[in-house]
Amino acid sequence: MTPSGAPTPAPVPVLPGELKLARFPQDPRDQLRAWDAADEYLLRHLGEGPRLSGLSGHVVVFGDRWGAISTSLALSGTRVRQISDSYLGQRATSENLARNGKERSCVALAVPADEVLAPIDVLLVRVPKSLALLEDQLWRLRPFIKPETTVIGTGMVTEIHTSTLQAFERVLGPTRTSLAARKARLIFCEPDPELPRPENPWPLTYQLPDGIGAASGHAVVNHAGTFSADHLDIGTRFFLPQLPAGTGAARVVDLGCGNGIVGLAAALANPGAAVTFVDESYQALASARATFAAAFPPGTREAEFLAADGMEGFEPGSIDLVLNNPPFHSHQATTDATAWRMFTGARAALRRGGEMWVVGNRHLGYHAKLKRLFGNCDVMASNPKFVVLRAVRR
Repeated sequence: MTPSGAPTPAPVPVLPGELKLARFPQDPRDQLRAWDAADEYLLRHLGEGPRLSGLSGHVVVFGDRWGAISTSLALSGTRVRQISDSYLGQRATSENLARNGKERSCVALAVPADEVLAPIDVLLVRVPKSLALLEDQLWRLRPFIKPETTVIGTGMVTEIHTSTLQAFERVLGPTRTSLAARKARLIFCEPDPELPRPENPWPLTYQLPDGIGAASGHAVVNHAGTFSADHLDIGTRFFLPQLPAGTGAARVVDLGCGNGIVGLAAALANPGAAVTFVDESYQALASARATFAAAFPPGTREAEFLAADGMEGFEPGSIDLVLNNPPFHSHQATTDATAWRMFTGARAALRRGGEMWVVGNRHLGYHAKLKRLFGNCDVMASNPKFVVLRAVRR
């Protein structure tokens, strides 16, 4: 209470431009910000809305890309549970909390598959790139959303489509949008407990075709948000028949594993190899684990599954073979920063004579990057769209 007896004003969320924020890993050459107008629009609205001043209870933030929303709310004294599919996003959140003088523990970090243990009072959604991931998460959270739960989404105008609004309406209830501000919009949803509750369709499973090497005919399990979740993408399809078999490699890494098809093929073609699946997406790792388990019943073959930034944590010279289909997008931005980190990390982790095999679009110029880094690079296969490259650690 104030001296006059009036209620103490609730802290206003700090706007992202007033915070010290960075992406993870931080790269001084990278000019991409750790927040955008959609994050700012949501936080500004939370500070202005009389119903929302002083967020309290069980506050859940889903899809906070680099922790701008969670960090701002933490600074205003709000306890937040952040659900993120991104290892890099969670690391960024922890680092940004520390940068702004908050304990990292003041935001509870969770992944999409984690169980929700209490009813949700406020749900804030930063619309993800994947509509499937949005729907899957709304299905998972729906049993914990009450009629009085405040549900607000945010995204750039280019990210909010009719299908986005339909996902909110189909799973939670009536939905409307705000006016656009700096090319961003807010989404307001009123939970309707009377909506029918069909089963969540995720995960999806499909069978690999014949003629693609060791993995032919095997089942692939895909959790929502995994790249190419309902079919074999053409880049991986071109890569699979070219993979080295019977190499005797003791340790193989499927780097940026996605649903684990490449690592599965390597395990099938190299029975004695220890295979590690690495991705920054928790949904991808869940898919890879399920794909591997479908091919190898429990107790018949072991593998390791790691959420990481590329090859961080691997001992230098400890790996024999790295297989990689690197991404060239970071959310909506096109960048080769992730591929470059993967290449440099692989070179450091490979033993002398160890090999890195990469598939990529021809126009991305990975051949030049690998040759500059390894001192060599061979084209193992190519077609008009893709190229398979091999670089050897000398």
